[in-house]
Amino acid sequence: MKRVLTTALVPLLAAATLTACGDGDKPSAHPSGHMQGHMSPATTAAHNAQDVMFAQMMIPHHRQAVEMAGLAARRASSPKVKDLASRIAAAQDPEIAKMSGWLTAWKEPTSMPSMNHGSMDGMMSDRDMKALGELTGKEFDRKFLTMMIEHHRGAVVMAQTEQRSGSNPAARALAASIVTTQTAEIATMRDLLKAR
Repeated sequence: MKRVLTTALVPLLAAATLTACGDGDKPSAHPSGHMQGHMSPATTAAHNAQDVMFAQMMIPHHRQAVEMAGLAARRASSPKVKDLASRIAAAQDPEIAKMSGWLTAWKEPTSMPSMNHGSMDGMMSDRDMKALGELTGKEFDRKFLTMMIEHHRGAVVMAQTEQRSGSNPAARALAASIVTTQTAEIATMRDLLKAR
């Protein structure tokens, strides 16, 4: 009887062993339902030189916008200008982190040492930033809106170039989001300028 049971159990034990080994080769599921060990599409998908340039140029461009938004929080008089500046910073800070992560994963520098940031579309000069930082109240509001409109227009141009020539899906998706969001913000800022 024992011999019959042993003979019958051998195939079952072998099947269980094979099943356990097979499961171990698969990515484990996270309680949230997502599979662990998978990297984001931006880091795993192919990218080209345009994707790298887009991230390397947009990071300092975003940083300047966040700096301008910080000035608005302290020096603007219009609640609407302060609210817009807060939304700009809240949107662009995470995008800086996202693009920096891409470049690190792609084994590319997060900045271009030879890049002249002042030559980028929409970037303000040090003199422009200094002048803005010396203003307060309504004068600041007017100058901030004028400068940020130009800054956003530059970002839109850069993002449109990425849409045309980039290859990484996540980078192109971010570019599309920048075009949509910042085009809408340009319209809002123009309306605020007209109302002043």
